[in-house]
Amino acid sequence: MFAIKPNENAKKVLVAGSFNNWQPVAMKKQRDGSFAAEVPADEGNHEYKFIVDGKWTTDPDNGNWRMNPFGTSNSVAILG
Repeated sequence: MFAIKPNENAKKVLVAGSFNNWQPVAMKKQRDGSFAAEVPADEGNHEYKFIVDGKWTTDPDNGNWRMNPFGTSNSVAILG
């Protein structure tokens, strides 16, 4: 399960990561204004990012990150 609470003006939020070959998955807006999506993933370490209204961003609630080949960072989820 991935979740993010972007600014209140966010319209479209997706999540993409190594768990699905970086194919963006739409997230559903929740009553509290956050967005969430349940995405199947194998155990292990997975890099991911959220895409908020077209802008790729790391998870503000996850301090685990790794530099990527593009000179920016990816969040890292440790599953299992």
